[in-house]
Amino acid sequence: MNLTGAGIVLRFLFALLLVLLSYNPSGHSYFHWVYNEVDAITPYVVIAGLVLLIGWGTYIKATLNSLGALGIVTLVALLGCLVWLFIYWGWLSLNDVSALVWIIEILLAALLTIGMCWSHITRRMSGQVDVDVDEIENR
Repeated sequence: MNLTGAGIVLRFLFALLLVLLSYNPSGHSYFHWVYNEVDAITPYVVIAGLVLLIGWGTYIKATLNSLGALGIVTLVALLGCLVWLFIYWGWLSLNDVSALVWIIEILLAALLTIGMCWSHITRRMSGQVDVDVDEIENR
């Protein structure tokens, strides 16, 4: 399966949707929904939570498999430095918490997207394929 620009954009949009549906500063997110209905949880809330959990599980597993712990830590450090650079340039202020959260959520979606795409990129560059060792051992 080839990785295309459209495939990368689609992975990013799904990651961004996952992140923003889970929590965002606007007050319209799964977190706020649960927080406002904590006394009367409905099947809708539970089903939505399970769908989000499946999405997070898929993205996190793919990211861990393709980047590994060291790769994730390195990428988080790089993205953290980008936030620092934005603050340093004056584009972002530590006093504007809402803007900071929006930027961090976009960068989290970028991290998840890179995790979903990294195996395709390394296979194209090196010819090597990433394999899920746990899946092989369970066969």
